[in-house]
Amino acid sequence: MKNVTKQYELSSRKAKEFMKNGQISQYFEALLEMNKYKRLMVAIAAN
Repeated sequence: MKNVTKQYELSSRKAKEFMKNGQISQYFEALLEMNKYKRLMVAIAAN
């Protein structure tokens, strides 16, 4: 769970940097990555 949380936080920071720099396609990729880790965290918490 710790590893997934760290990956989520890293993706969040990357998304913010991409948004700040105007890199829209990389921003959307980072959002998709965040969504993946969020779903993993929910699945782990449910078990």
